Amino acid sequence: MTSPKKKALGRGLDTLFPYTAKAAAPDASAADLSTSLKNIAIASIKTNPYQPRRSFDDEKLAEMSASIKERGVLQPILVKSIGQGFQLVAGERRLRAAKLAGLTQIPCLVIHATDEQCLELALIENLQRENLNPIEEAKGYEELIVKFGLTQEEAAARVGKERSTVANSLRLLKLPPTIIEDLEVGRLTSGHARALLTIDDRRLQAKLWAQIVEKDLSVRQTEAIARELKEKKSIAGKKKPPSRPADICEIEERMMGALGTRVQIRPASKTAGKIVISYSNLDDMDRILEILGITQGD
Repeated sequence: MTSPKKKALGRGLDTLFPYTAKAAAPDASAADLSTSLKNIAIASIKTNPYQPRRSFDDEKLAEMSASIKERGVLQPILVKSIGQGFQLVAGERRLRAAKLAGLTQIPCLVIHATDEQCLELALIENLQRENLNPIEEAKGYEELIVKFGLTQEEAAARVGKERSTVANSLRLLKLPPTIIEDLEVGRLTSGHARALLTIDDRRLQAKLWAQIVEKDLSVRQTEAIARELKEKKSIAGKKKPPSRPADICEIEERMMGALGTRVQIRPASKTAGKIVISYSNLDDMDRILEILGITQGD
């Protein structure tokens, strides 16, 4: 079944071209833009400072490069003229792959675009291909809103998304840095993140995050545990049991954030106790030891 979001994005990308043409030159038309196709020296093209993508898969770039060597660049990249050269608007993966393939020129569609439109076009292209990680997508929306003074609703309309989609994406940026990093590298999905966001208590949130990583929990399992933790907290709020010292809880949370794993402090007396650091496998243990500055002997 065709996704309505795909349709909206397609329309958004198509309509941006006549819009930018009119903004740059009232007599210009969409047809004028579509014929401004030329081969341009790769060395004269600067990267797009508004590119929402922050990471590029080396393996996939190598595959694209091999395809370009065999068939050439099948789809032109979008650029705009700046000074004596050009600035990339959309198509950075194709540009990088073309460089890897040893090309010195690449087919380009030269358009007139403002900085705002450059960000829109780069964001739309990546969203159409669904190849941004959740944090890259969220930061793209954030940049569109903050840099150009848009509301969430206006930003959503620009990229053909529902306002709720943009709002939920932006909420991911409120998560702790360690969880954001896991989203960026693919250890967590946006489904896991949404479940974590339902928990207001940062300590419980960190506890569930550690469980997801250690036990490789599915999104459904994570949602079930999140509901259970919220229910327990609700019951605990009515019957206030003796709480653990706040300074101990704070140290635990800081250590979990620094080490990226579950940490428990178990006081045995006022001056002594144990610190328990969890690890999921030997590689994870090596990672923790490296953070602590401990090297294994020969």
